[in-house]
Amino acid sequence: MSSDITAALRDAAPTPFWLDQPGRPDPGPPLMGSTTADLVIVGGGFTGLWAAVQAKEDDPDLDVVVLEAGEVGVGASGRNGGFLSASLTHGLANGMSHFPDEVDQLHRLGLENFEGLLASLDRYGIDAGVERTGELTFATAPWQVADLAEAVELHERFGERVELLDADAARAEVHSPTYHGAIWAHDGVALVDPARLVWGLRAVALRLGVRLYDHSPVAGLDRERGSGPGVLDRREMVVRGVHASVRAHRVLLATNAFRGLVPAIRARVVPVWDYVLMTEPLRPDQLDAIGWSGRQGLADASNQFHYYRRTADDRILWGGYDAVYYRGNGIGPELEQRDETQQLLAEQFFETFPQLDGLRFTHRWGGPIATTTRFTLTAGTAHGGRVAYAVGYTGLGVGASRFGARVALDLLGGEPTERTRLRFVRRKPLPFPPEPVRSIGIGLTRRAIAAADRNDGRRGLWLRTLDRFGVGFDS
Repeated sequence: MSSDITAALRDAAPTPFWLDQPGRPDPGPPLMGSTTADLVIVGGGFTGLWAAVQAKEDDPDLDVVVLEAGEVGVGASGRNGGFLSASLTHGLANGMSHFPDEVDQLHRLGLENFEGLLASLDRYGIDAGVERTGELTFATAPWQVADLAEAVELHERFGERVELLDADAARAEVHSPTYHGAIWAHDGVALVDPARLVWGLRAVALRLGVRLYDHSPVAGLDRERGSGPGVLDRREMVVRGVHASVRAHRVLLATNAFRGLVPAIRARVVPVWDYVLMTEPLRPDQLDAIGWSGRQGLADASNQFHYYRRTADDRILWGGYDAVYYRGNGIGPELEQRDETQQLLAEQFFETFPQLDGLRFTHRWGGPIATTTRFTLTAGTAHGGRVAYAVGYTGLGVGASRFGARVALDLLGGEPTERTRLRFVRRKPLPFPPEPVRSIGIGLTRRAIAAADRNDGRRGLWLRTLDRFGVGFDS
């Protein structure tokens, strides 16, 4: 690593920038002893909090308990880039591949969820720093230009406002010597401050009467027969913690990349670690040097891609590229820093913006993204329909988590809805193989993806085989 990269990273705090800002709420109390509830939600991130809010909107008298293993927002919900996307299918092309008969419906539902989410923020007065700037996706190699042109045709087919920019027009928007063209998607993407979003949802949930307990990890689920005065002869769930338990009629699992409490999650979801850097605020002359006056969210079109954006105080968040899997679905604070990846990210940042040479990074962090073999959420039930889950958003959970929460609540309700009738919900993604084959297969896929980027996008035998079976690995 060059001395310049060492200097740029030297003082970067090993913590997520979003969580290291004023306004972070004090943690709630842990649950101690035993209690009862109508609905227990395991996980206090986006999915869990949207589920709690929507459940109380459905029935204000419902007794809802949220159990969070750490503190609200310290997982993926407070570590992401803040890209709020309308897509439920990880992009239209992926939706066409897996759900050709439903993609129009899924596109409509995604837009409705997107607008509904923003309307909820307005209604509840949540200031999440929303910027409806759209997104630019750049070709950073000549072979990607044709792919962008095909993508424009697909987006236009669905009535979306998109522009195809040549190299000069792309560099006029954002000044980087690495760009060969771009797509500017004007609709269906906004930028948010993810921590302020999750903190705002927490405040709303509490205001609606949700009982929320931090530092309350769940060890397991038991299915027991209800008893006592006024209790019908029916099966109930007991959510077991370390020092507490909750007996409830229904349980909603919103654990995403973290340990799945039912076999379906453990088989179909793996945590992919994503690493992120945040710069110091840019001076006016540095902002002039890069352009970017539209403040769009940015990404590149490589298989191993970067995503980046400006913050409210004119820093640049820079993440992505090196999706890392740790054997055995590795999760833990010891994985939040990875020098090799963060140094590579810093080098790539200055290759993209050489005019920012000398800029320092103030924060560096990592976090797990839950991915499935088809890159979209998976939802379902367990324990005779008394437990529901929605997990595996593959990097698009800022928006899709609200939809996933609604699906899980619908499943617990037991009555079919438009959402639960979807094959998108009913058909589960193919499971990942058990270890050690899981690690070996993911390693082969990561190397094949990198090779495709080096070889003008040509997909080798391994990737073509995965394509044939409709499976893959992504963040």
